Amino acid sequence: MNSYRPETVCVQGGYTPGNGEPRQIPIIQSTTFKYATSEDMGKLFDLEASGYFYTRLQNPTNDYVAAKIAALEGGTAGMLTSSGQAANFFAMFNIASCGDHIVSSSSIYGGTFNLMSVTMARMGIETTFVSPDCTEEELNAAFRPNTKCVFGETIANPALTVLDIEKFARAAHAHGVPLIVDNTFPTPVGCRPIEWGADIVTHSTTKYMDGHGVAVGGAIVDSGKFDWFASADRFPGLTTPDESYHGITYAEKFGLAGAFITKCTAQLMRDFGSIQSPQHAFYLNLGLESLHVRMPRHCENGQAVAEFLAAHPKVASVTYCGLPGDKYHELAKKYLPNGSCGVVSFELEGGREAASVFMKNLKLAAIETHVADARTCCLNPASSTHRQMTDEQLAAAGVPAGLVRMSCGLESKEDLIEDIAQALEAI
Repeated sequence: MNSYRPETVCVQGGYTPGNGEPRQIPIIQSTTFKYATSEDMGKLFDLEASGYFYTRLQNPTNDYVAAKIAALEGGTAGMLTSSGQAANFFAMFNIASCGDHIVSSSSIYGGTFNLMSVTMARMGIETTFVSPDCTEEELNAAFRPNTKCVFGETIANPALTVLDIEKFARAAHAHGVPLIVDNTFPTPVGCRPIEWGADIVTHSTTKYMDGHGVAVGGAIVDSGKFDWFASADRFPGLTTPDESYHGITYAEKFGLAGAFITKCTAQLMRDFGSIQSPQHAFYLNLGLESLHVRMPRHCENGQAVAEFLAAHPKVASVTYCGLPGDKYHELAKKYLPNGSCGVVSFELEGGREAASVFMKNLKLAAIETHVADARTCCLNPASSTHRQMTDEQLAAAGVPAGLVRMSCGLESKEDLIEDIAQALEAI
């Protein structure tokens, strides 16, 4: 399916039914799978044969959908996880362990920032956060001998900074480590980070990929391009025998195309069990089938709302890379030529208090801890998703305390603008 255009992959990728088989991806709602002999099952446990034995590790429904996402991103292998947070954790923890180090853009989702700065730090993995606007010299200075990967978001949530993927990829590769990019906001319809040098791509499929707010999930896609043996000493988990699987060396047995995802499944999914349910994977696939149709409308609505807000006297600033005056407009033209997303961040004159009044008076847009689905929603990140961060950390992440993040859905853009206008009048 990699040879087809994204629109076709959205509709038909990942699953091709045989004669008389279900046209839609089937929901394999079973925890276990039957085998004729213990020897047959044993081959699966030894990674000598492909198949399924327990849904905590893998499930056919999930694999069909993961294959579609991998094809959309131009990768060689993919896997689904229970959430986007699990996807990011697995992607990093698959190659970093106690005593290791990560370089990350500071402008990322607050939950991911906390995962890295607090939880993974307790596991002995230290992270150095750098500004997405740093120079190449500043970026290179952040690396250490024990650095295992670089992390960033294509479009940061909620700061909406645009990552210079090529700059971060150059630095990562110069130091012999992969670049991991969370591509949740633009989706592969808007940007394919692998084409710009990223090695591993993650998603919160809960957002635009699902598109309807019905199923929490995540995904990891491997480009199959990073040469683990070129930095073999840095990645012993992939380049030396795994005694928990009878001495298998993943990069040797499964090659560049399959080593990363196989290890992530065989070790991390086995031990942590953060599997996406087959039912959720089915819902996700329904969303994927219309992703290429929905994303242009989200972008159209986001652009219209951003332009209206930018011209309003009660709005102090607007962040949306589609605006010609936006700091990241030139990067967006490079990486996101067909539009970014439907999320607009803005700060009102009057700060946090004004933001509270504004949101209370909205009628169409609901206050939700969510973003990127068919219905317009908004929130004040400092009092919700980013509330664990200090004011200094909020400032570093580009999320001032009075910021409002609005996710424009699929409604009429005229209706959205009228709703925003009347809420602004209440301030």
